[in-house]
Amino acid sequence: MPTGDNPVTPAAAVLATTKAHIGATAARTFPATLDQVRQARRFLADVLAGCAVADDAVLCLSELATNAVRHSGSARPGGQFTVHVTVNADWLLVEIEDGGGTWQEATSGQECPNGRGLRIVEALTDVWGKTGDGVSSRMVWFQMPTSRAE
Repeated sequence: MPTGDNPVTPAAAVLATTKAHIGATAARTFPATLDQVRQARRFLADVLAGCAVADDAVLCLSELATNAVRHSGSARPGGQFTVHVTVNADWLLVEIEDGGGTWQEATSGQECPNGRGLRIVEALTDVWGKTGDGVSSRMVWFQMPTSRAE
């Protein structure tokens, strides 16, 4: 709560919070179990606290971390995935590194239970992709601006 002659307006408070993230990088490795997807979401939410796109980024991370746990070599006993976050003045980059494996594109159709997560990522981000050898490692990533036009 501001006091004295230097009141903080809501807009100034948001700007100050956003500036705290500029140039930030963070990474954390998680065991590849479904309960750790929640921990990965919490990690990203903490890194991006106050950032305008935090909720969208956390949703996208959730989709990609779930894929890492369910559909990659990380699902083997003792597997893990790592979340890498980079934020600068203009954009946010989130990368999820997993244990690789076969990449299977989902088929379209309402009966198909898989594949909706990547459509969510595509809709909420500027760009996303995957890199890696597909055998022992893969990096699935997305990028979005740090602010959204209203």
